[in-house]
Amino acid sequence: MQEELDQLDAKLDKVLAACAHLRAENAGLRARVAALEAEKAESGRRMEAARTRIEALMERLPA
Repeated sequence: MQEELDQLDAKLDKVLAACAHLRAENAGLRARVAALEAEKAESGRRMEAARTRIEALMERLPA
């Protein structure tokens, strides 16, 4: 009986360790997603600014 409890305790420790690892990994991935979303938004703003400048330059070109 004690051996079974020890085995169960060991399995529980492994599950808890895996859970902690996955929580940490998930937090890291969420931070990465947030950083990439911010980078994407900044790229979109820069692209829109470039598009505006190009359109202004094209309007100045002779027809």
